[in-house]
Amino acid sequence: MKKYLYSFAVILVLLLNVLTVRGQDPPFSQWFSTPSYYNPAYCGVNSGVRARFLYRDQWPNLPLDFKSYFFSADVGDRRLPGSGGLGLVVISDNEGAAFIHDLTAALNVSVRIPITANLVTQVGIRAGVVQRRVNYNELVFTDMLDPRYGAIYQTSFDLNSASKKVFPDFGAGGLVQFANEPGNITGTIGFAVDHIFKPDESFLSMGTSPLPRKFSAHADFVISTGGGSSANYYGGGGNEDLKINPGVLYQNQDGKGLLEVGFNLLKFNIYLGGWYKNTMKDGPASSITLLAGYRYSFAQDMNIKFMYSYDLQISAPLQGMGGAHEISLILEFDKLSIFGGGGGGSGIPGGRSRGGYAPLECPSFY
Repeated sequence: MKKYLYSFAVILVLLLNVLTVRGQDPPFSQWFSTPSYYNPAYCGVNSGVRARFLYRDQWPNLPLDFKSYFFSADVGDRRLPGSGGLGLVVISDNEGAAFIHDLTAALNVSVRIPITANLVTQVGIRAGVVQRRVNYNELVFTDMLDPRYGAIYQTSFDLNSASKKVFPDFGAGGLVQFANEPGNITGTIGFAVDHIFKPDESFLSMGTSPLPRKFSAHADFVISTGGGSSANYYGGGGNEDLKINPGVLYQNQDGKGLLEVGFNLLKFNIYLGGWYKNTMKDGPASSITLLAGYRYSFAQDMNIKFMYSYDLQISAPLQGMGGAHEISLILEFDKLSIFGGGGGGSGIPGGRSRGGYAPLECPSFY
C-alpha cells in the first residue's frame, strides 16, 4: 500500500502541478572536466582534438536512479574561419526513480578573437535538441485502484500521448584567456547562459512548463611554481613543475545558486584536488569533493587522463545518501585536425613561442 501511495504522490507532482514544475540541469563536480557543458566558448579553446567522457552516480544509497552521462568532442583549428572551434555535446540524465529521462545532443561553435600576444577572447553558441521521456510503468493512477484488491484495472489515461517531449534549446557564452609575461601564470574567466528561450518541457498540452535559464560564471588559473612557463606543459620525472589550479564556478537557475570553489594539483602526472560545494537556496546543502587522477602521455602531443572524484556530504539532511561518484576520461591530440594541415600553429599575430607552443595555445590544465 505504501508503494501505491508513493506512486500516487509522484504522479500528482508530475502531472497535476505541471504549471509549476521546473527542471534543473544536472551539476557535475568535475566541472573542469566538462567545460563545454557550462560554456560553449570553451569549444576549441585549445588547438587539436579533445574527447571527454564522464559518468556521475549521485546518492547511490537511495533506491533511485540519479545517473548522468556526458560526452563531448571538439576540434580547435586556427585555420578555420574565425579561428575558433567546432564540437559536439551529448548528455544523458535520469531525474530519479527512472521516471524522467533527458537526452540532449548539441552542436557548439566558437569564434576566437586575439587581442594581444597574451590576451585572447572566445565566444561560442550552442544549438541542440532535447528529448524528455517519462516512464509511467511504475506509477499507479486512481482509476486503476479497487478499494479491496488494489491496482487491478487498466488506466484510461493515454500513456503514449504524454510520454515524450522533444524541443530545441540554445545557449551562448564567452571567455577571456590571459597569461603574464613570463608565462608561468595563465587564467580563464567566462560567463554563459543556457536555455535562452526558456523552451517548454511540459509533457501535457493543458499547461506549460518553461525550462528556466541557467547562468554560469567561472574563473580558474594555472600557476607553475617552478618559475618556468606554464605553457611548458609536458614534463618528465622530477623536472616537471608543480601546477596549481585554483578555480571557482557559480551557477544560478530558477533562483537556486550553486557555488563550487577549490583547487587541483598536478605533479609527476598525478592529479589531486579538493573542492567545496554549497547550494545557496532552500537551506544549505554542502559537500566536499575529493579528486585523484593520472595522466599518461603517449607522445608530446598525445595524452589520456583519468580522474575519479567523490562528493562527501557534510550537510546533516544529506548524510547517509552515499554522496556522488564521478569518473572522467579525457583524450587529447594537440596536433591533430580533422580539417587537415594540423591543429596547431599560432592564431595570435606576432605571438612568441614558449616551450614549443605559441602563447595561449598550450594545452589546458586538463
